[in-house]
Amino acid sequence: MNIQFAPVILAGGSGTRFWPRSRRARAKQVLALDGDRTMIQQTLDRLLPLSAMEDVWVITNELLKETISEQLPGVPDAHILSEPSARNTAPACALAAFLLEKRSPDAVIGIFPSDQVVGDVARFTEVVRAGVALAASGDRIVVLGVPPTRPETGFGYIEQGEVMDAASVPCDGIPVRRVKRFTEKPNRERAEEFLATGNYAWNGGIFLWSVRTLVGAIREFCPAMAPLLEKIAAAHGTSQFAEVFAELYPQCESISIDYAVLEPRSAKGELKSEIYCLPADFGWKDLGSWAALHEHQMDIPALTGCGGANVVEAGKSLALEAHRNYVFAPGKAVVLLGVDDLVVVETEDSLLITTRAHSQDVGRVVKALTEAGRHELI
Repeated sequence: MNIQFAPVILAGGSGTRFWPRSRRARAKQVLALDGDRTMIQQTLDRLLPLSAMEDVWVITNELLKETISEQLPGVPDAHILSEPSARNTAPACALAAFLLEKRSPDAVIGIFPSDQVVGDVARFTEVVRAGVALAASGDRIVVLGVPPTRPETGFGYIEQGEVMDAASVPCDGIPVRRVKRFTEKPNRERAEEFLATGNYAWNGGIFLWSVRTLVGAIREFCPAMAPLLEKIAAAHGTSQFAEVFAELYPQCESISIDYAVLEPRSAKGELKSEIYCLPADFGWKDLGSWAALHEHQMDIPALTGCGGANVVEAGKSLALEAHRNYVFAPGKAVVLLGVDDLVVVETEDSLLITTRAHSQDVGRVVKALTEAGRHELI
């Protein structure tokens, strides 16, 4: 069966936890954090073996649209949409489905965050291809669950049920399990329990479903949102689109796709919900903080040459009795002496000094700068 696959890249975040490199008009998805290609370029690169360029959609904001258009020149400009206001992931995901409903109702939509890292692209392609086939085979929702490696409290979790027989679901040799329920970010004790059971996966925010399935779910579970998105979709491609989009989209409820669709659908019970989980066993990483970037870059010899588990993106560097530090200071000679677990990030106008343990809190800096009226720094 020839299945049209329409990936939707979510790229509207502000990336505040990567301040000062990340700014409102230069968020982390348009930065090259681990090579020459930016995060969003890498996201598109690994999707193109699965989809035609003209079938790709990007949901972003007005501050980033021009940069994203420059970085993704092959994606049709009409497919790069700037949200008039941030409304979380449910309206963003659903908008693409309503836009495709009339022209390609049988297409499969894939939701892909723009700020993730994949270590094994060949395996990613294999798993997503199997997920697309499964999503196209009925009123089914497919989620990719990341095998957990630690009791992480920063991710949502997916509780998995029975392993599906290959005769009942198309899976191309990829193991498929029913989803019992979704659980939001747990405390440490619960996260340890989840890890011990072996039945839980991290929710990496990658979902697959047919246009019909997603549109139907929005109409069922978000009845106030559906007519707004229908009107926006009807105006797409016309001279009235910008005005209709700006007027109606902010009226959509600000809600995640997990809360809007996945949780109420899973509440029907695993046999009726038709939600399935495939393993995201392809070296998935979420670069959500400077500490996460440090961990990711520990495998790059050029950045760890000074030893001590230090990662230094700078000129010549030297570490003496210093361990597990992350430093970004391009063109500077960096010397680390007797310090551990620091994060130091220098840009043209700012210098951040914190600890790896506090790197998740860097967003507080942006909030404080906003409250202080220092808009030139955000």
